[in-house]
Amino acid sequence: MARVLLFGPLRDLAGWRERQIAAASVHELRATLASEDPELGAALGGKGVQVAVDQAVVRGDAALGPASEVAFLPPMSGG
Repeated sequence: MARVLLFGPLRDLAGWRERQIAAASVHELRATLASEDPELGAALGGKGVQVAVDQAVVRGDAALGPASEVAFLPPMSGG
């Protein structure tokens, strides 16, 4: 099971910060989360949201292992 972490407004929207979820890929994980909570699913697919697998930012889909850590990072702002 992947360890899933949400940060900032994504955490607030979901009402949780960390969960264990079975998924073979980032795509499958997003689909699982979206089926459980459509509003969260839409937010995770929003502009600027990044995904890190085992502390490395990935683009697109990525395979997950049984001990993977997946973090969904909200859009960053700053100056």
